[in-house]
Amino acid sequence: VEEQRARWERKRSRTAKELLETEHRYLEQLDLVLTYFVTILKAKGMLKPAVLETIFGPLESLYSASHVLSLHLEKGSLVPGLENFCRNLDLYGHYAENLEQANKTLKEQLRKNKSFRRFKKLQETRPQFQGRELEDLLPLPLQRLRQYKHFFRDLLENTSPDTADYQKLAKAVKSVCEVSQWVQDILDKRENSLQLLRVQKLLKGQKTQVLTPGRWYIREGWLLVVPSKGEELKRRMFFLFSDILIAAKPCHPLHLLNSNKLCCQAVYPLHQCSVDKVFGHTWSQGGLLSLSFPHKTLLLMSSNQQEINDWYRSLTAAVR
Repeated sequence: VEEQRARWERKRSRTAKELLETEHRYLEQLDLVLTYFVTILKAKGMLKPAVLETIFGPLESLYSASHVLSLHLEKGSLVPGLENFCRNLDLYGHYAENLEQANKTLKEQLRKNKSFRRFKKLQETRPQFQGRELEDLLPLPLQRLRQYKHFFRDLLENTSPDTADYQKLAKAVKSVCEVSQWVQDILDKRENSLQLLRVQKLLKGQKTQVLTPGRWYIREGWLLVVPSKGEELKRRMFFLFSDILIAAKPCHPLHLLNSNKLCCQAVYPLHQCSVDKVFGHTWSQGGLLSLSFPHKTLLLMSSNQQEINDWYRSLTAAVR
């Protein structure tokens, strides 16, 4: 037991040391943005206060919280430091919520505001920036949040469960995991919106409404449609979402506006669909899927075994 405790203590102090070293580096990077951008921009009045607030969000508050944490760590008061820090973790969620708007506003200002564009370029040439741009530094808090999750877990794993510190660290881990999940949900929704928008732009015209609230993009790919009357196989692009399956074919290559787009051929709702794997002569080099809808049966084929299995899994999960 004593040996185990000594091992835990060694690992714990190593993790605490690494946490402090990386916290110092993180603070240095935040300080670059605050010193060379926020403080000077406030003094110059180059951007309106509301614009400044949108671009940098709660960055000053994040810096303060990390600064206090580093002081606690330097003194060796690890657990009180983490307890205090966890009270400010919501700032990371608010920062993530604001980041997309921050990037939009920054781009807008760089396009419209000539003096700000010059100022930004000048600041980024300073040796302290080491060739990095403001856009590289703004996502740092979200990267740091992921690191906190690993550090806090490591500290908990190397703390004896029968100590008072264990419960406090377990609470800190729970807090950081909850905020990480909050941030991950924000990033997932943003990524999903980009995917829906991309597919909407790929399809010719506006008849097919891809951008629908609550819809999630799952996958896409080319599959062969097996016709019912012995005609030849048709190669189609399929887009699978949480509620529908879209079949599309390429527009005419010589079309003036839509040569690189796809023409929607059918939209299949998934709420009344059943999916079956049909094996036959294609088993050795691929497979066949049967999708049954109330008024239609769709046979989809691929010569790639892995691809047909992936589609089967994705479709059954979406239907379920």
